[in-house]
Amino acid sequence: MTCVATQMRSFALGLTVAIGLALALLPGPVRAEEPAGPAIPGSAPEWRGLDAGFEVAEMPVLADGREIDRILLARIDPAKFRFVLQSAPPGRTLKSWMGELGAIMVINGSFFAKDRTPDTPIVSNGVQLGPKTYDARHGAFVASHGAAGIRDLRREDWRQTFAGAETALVSYPLLLAADGGHTATPSDRRANRSFAGQDTAGRIVFGTTQDGSFTLPGLAEFLKASPLGLSLALNLDGGPYACQAIAVGDYRRNFCGTLEFGGKTDGPLAPPDNDRNARTLPIVLGVVRP
Repeated sequence: MTCVATQMRSFALGLTVAIGLALALLPGPVRAEEPAGPAIPGSAPEWRGLDAGFEVAEMPVLADGREIDRILLARIDPAKFRFVLQSAPPGRTLKSWMGELGAIMVINGSFFAKDRTPDTPIVSNGVQLGPKTYDARHGAFVASHGAAGIRDLRREDWRQTFAGAETALVSYPLLLAADGGHTATPSDRRANRSFAGQDTAGRIVFGTTQDGSFTLPGLAEFLKASPLGLSLALNLDGGPYACQAIAVGDYRRNFCGTLEFGGKTDGPLAPPDNDRNARTLPIVLGVVRP
């Protein structure tokens, strides 16, 4: 019996070691490599028109002489499309949201609480949702009746900004203000990012980064120097919830961020659904034909 017990203990020990080695060899979550130099645009985006007033492009991001990231872009004429905002605490996948909204594009919205309800004030179909009392000092996206834009909430009250809006959301930080400034606080935390911008021609520009190379102050400086011609830009939710989908004709885009934040100040944030295609978003902005 002693011999058998010894053999069993040896087998168990060997199995434990083997499992440990196997797990060590499995690929872990990927963190973006921190560039030594500042991020700069690799080239001006080459816009491709998919519909009248709806264009897409990709813009490479360079640092240290190599591409470290790529921004998935869409540019929309607000006179030709409607912007809709929907909140569903259980969440929907990008594919589900596209079908439910009848949208040609969906991008993630602003931040949400642990119960997946809006963490900032929003307006969906003319109805205000989220907190009733909120100290907003960054920015908002507001759309109604063929017009849309980014608003600087350092200079106006969000309640007045939301008055009469069909679609609106408060988010933070303001990545680019009309005076060239921003409200991003110093941080070394890098992650996938999504943003909503307004260019000097009044078009809405949405962007989502493919890799977690940007801190928020870094993205603010990049957008200010970019060839996008932005006059204002607002950060949306990020990390694994930085998602974007487009379906126009035979063109398809379907992307969600990675599971890891970069940086040193905070730990990783992993959503409950690790499959990017199954990622559920409780708040989204959609672009629909009128």
